[in-house]
Amino acid sequence: MLADHTTLRVGGPARRWVEADSEHALISAVAEADAAGEPVLLLSGGSNMVVADEGFDGVVVHVATRGIGGQAASCDLGEASCGGILVEVAAGENWSAFVDWTVSSELVGVEALAGIPGAVGSTPIQNVGAYGQEIAQTLWQVRTWDRQARAPKLFANADCAFGYRSSRFKAEPDRYVVLGVTFQLTQGTRSSRVRYAELARHVGVEVGHKADLVQVRDAVVSLRRGKGMVLDPADHDTWSAGSFFTNPILDADVAAALPPQAPRFDAGDGRVKSSAAWLIDHAGYGKGYGRPPVTLSTKHVLALTNRGGARAADVVALAREIRDGVAERWGVRLVPEPVFVGLSLD
Repeated sequence: MLADHTTLRVGGPARRWVEADSEHALISAVAEADAAGEPVLLLSGGSNMVVADEGFDGVVVHVATRGIGGQAASCDLGEASCGGILVEVAAGENWSAFVDWTVSSELVGVEALAGIPGAVGSTPIQNVGAYGQEIAQTLWQVRTWDRQARAPKLFANADCAFGYRSSRFKAEPDRYVVLGVTFQLTQGTRSSRVRYAELARHVGVEVGHKADLVQVRDAVVSLRRGKGMVLDPADHDTWSAGSFFTNPILDADVAAALPPQAPRFDAGDGRVKSSAAWLIDHAGYGKGYGRPPVTLSTKHVLALTNRGGARAADVVALAREIRDGVAERWGVRLVPEPVFVGLSLD
């Protein structure tokens, strides 16, 4: 059952499962399925996915490749470039473990992304971000397999079309298989500049200043744990797909119609980013809203959680209720962040 391989713990069976523990196995599994006209679902950490109760009528390719900078143990594992060190990571590596590795290796640049579940290969697809950092800030290049051209393809950062929780890989979800990601990091024991107010307060610095690298990583993990965003099998608040809705980017007139206390951030081009969590909470959907087996987290209103025994249909029903309720209350239609397999909110 795919429920056993997703952090939300919902999803039916796969018709066929392939464990791809090497790049050759990964490419071969996808290429052979494509040639046979068989549907393919790429699955790595399963942390950003809602799979239908009916499962997936095709081949699920589990991305289980491993390797960080040739498995070297010291910071001379990469080559210096533009003042940074290039570190290549296999797509199947655990993201949170990789962040811990960078911190222990005194490599700076992804410490505020600690504690995020999932695999490295998924991070450029969503342009994963949190606490003032995002993948686009340190990504150097992405190696992929182009399923249309049936050939390898390399993307530099500028070619990835990164935006807020978006990329060219997300825009073309069935085309590219991420094989490896190279990050440009810097050596040091001080963090990148802390740009998120909550994190800055937690580590005792002003926004825009640096702090101890380990302290920043630990603070992020602590903040995430307090919101039920660090995986814990014993805590149902972490049985989720993470933040279920993205923060909406609004036209100026729509943002102006929100109450004065609604969060507003400049999103460029005259547009305004607001807070999905604020909109949900102030539309009447507070922490713990819902009824088991699916409720909002008791710690954070952005997470829809499985309280045990939930089905994908239960998750979709609550998500649809919240999306429609926010639209009715505020005139803002929230966009879900997870990938839906075999179902949708519409």
